[in-house]
Amino acid sequence: MLSELYIENIAVIEKSNINFSQGLNALTGETGAGKSIVIDSIGAVLGFRTSRELIRTGAEKAVVTALFTDISERVKESLAELGVDCDGELLISRELTLSGKNNCRINGKVATVSMLKDLGKLLINIHGQHESYELMSPDLHIRYIDALGNLEGLLNEYQEVFGEFKSLENRLKKRLSDEQERSRRIDILRFQIEELQNADIVSGEKEELLAKRTALSNVERIKEGLLGAIYKLGGDLNEGSNALCLLDDASSDLSAAARYHQSAEALSERLSNLNYELKDIYSECEDIISDLDSDPQLLDEIENRLDLLNSLSKKYGSTEDEMLSYLAEAEAELESLLNFEEHFENLKISCEKAYNNALNLAKSLSEKRRKTAELFCKSVSEQMRFLDMPNAVLAVEQKPCELYELGADTIEFLISANVGEPPKPVAKIASGGELSRMMLAIKTVLSQADPTDTLIFDEVDSGVSGSAAERIGMKLKDVSKSSQVLCVTHLPQIAAQAENHYKITKRISDGRTFTSVDLLDENGRVEELARIMGGVTVADSARDYARELINKFS
Repeated sequence: MLSELYIENIAVIEKSNINFSQGLNALTGETGAGKSIVIDSIGAVLGFRTSRELIRTGAEKAVVTALFTDISERVKESLAELGVDCDGELLISRELTLSGKNNCRINGKVATVSMLKDLGKLLINIHGQHESYELMSPDLHIRYIDALGNLEGLLNEYQEVFGEFKSLENRLKKRLSDEQERSRRIDILRFQIEELQNADIVSGEKEELLAKRTALSNVERIKEGLLGAIYKLGGDLNEGSNALCLLDDASSDLSAAARYHQSAEALSERLSNLNYELKDIYSECEDIISDLDSDPQLLDEIENRLDLLNSLSKKYGSTEDEMLSYLAEAEAELESLLNFEEHFENLKISCEKAYNNALNLAKSLSEKRRKTAELFCKSVSEQMRFLDMPNAVLAVEQKPCELYELGADTIEFLISANVGEPPKPVAKIASGGELSRMMLAIKTVLSQADPTDTLIFDEVDSGVSGSAAERIGMKLKDVSKSSQVLCVTHLPQIAAQAENHYKITKRISDGRTFTSVDLLDENGRVEELARIMGGVTVADSARDYARELINKFS
């Protein structure tokens, strides 16, 4: 559950530390006091999209930190996958800066916004007032059935197979409608293949050609260096003043000394080996000179070959290996195009197979949705009757359709609010208050299948009052027995039923606006409930009724 929330420099909240408890937590306050800012702050630390406009005017950055305790096993598993240690508590923080940079941490470990978002889905479920209007959009109804039936896994499996089918279908359509393009492509491929084949490219040849070109272009410099080395090593071997002659003499001297001293023997052997090495170097220098060729025709051939390779590399790949790979791919594509009929039939068979696989999964999905919808209608109708809609009946209209990304059926909620009236689309007959209660009824039913530890209801009581408001509070209280509930409300009948009541207050000081969030004691709750009921002037009768409400639900 969410145990503690720290907010710094978010909109009109300069600093606020809020401690939440298990059960039902109510947040109230005057319009514009900042109730939505608390919810926005929770959303921010859960990885929701935010704006720099959320940072308090004059501040360089904003920070939101949330502490969660009694972590569920699935949250621990998710943390383990992220490589985050957890000893039963989870601390998430997000820092927003004016530059747009986000600094996120999970238990002190650097994280990304997407990591917060993935983790947040397991921690808190936020139900805003706008969600009631989702009931006006039939396209979104199907996801409620899938959520209650735990059908996301089957839906994901279907969507993977459906995606494969659509990909094959698109390829099939492209081949059917693009015969002219096929002919044009064959001509292009033939030209490219012929050009590459005629070039007879060999892997690594460009590097070898560059080395040969360097050698041919610098023959005289190479000869000059080699001849200098040969002269210094051997020179006129009869003169006895070159390196090899001097080395021979030194070797003889050491050999003579070695007869009488053991250490000189080792030195003599080393010098003898060095003598052999220098003679070998002398010989190789002579070989290189004899192999040097300054043939200008060969140099021209190398230049022409390099020009060809450079020209081809601009079209087919920067290296010989990339050009050879392009050639292989072009040959394979040409073969496929030339054997169009055979490949077309194979593609058609694969497409039909993928379609049948998708269709079978879609049928299974539809059948499970039908069974889930029956349970959904019964459970939600019962909840709506409890929420002061005694004659309300929910029906689910499930229609078959062509395969699409959600399966082979569409789903729309129908409602009958009065006896004798046939169910009609929600969008046509439901009022704002009915939408709010209907959404709460749906969320109550879905909460049975939702393992999220904390539920937040942001003004889902819009458009209701009286006994309906009281029953909404009772339902929220009931939900809070299995999940922590935070509820932003403007109704005293709901706030009076909370175990913890927080008042959000806005004040102005030195030309700046400040918002605070305070946990109310019993007297504070009486005054706040009386304010909600009585407005600017609070009468004693309002206070008496506030005490009566609190005692009623204690």
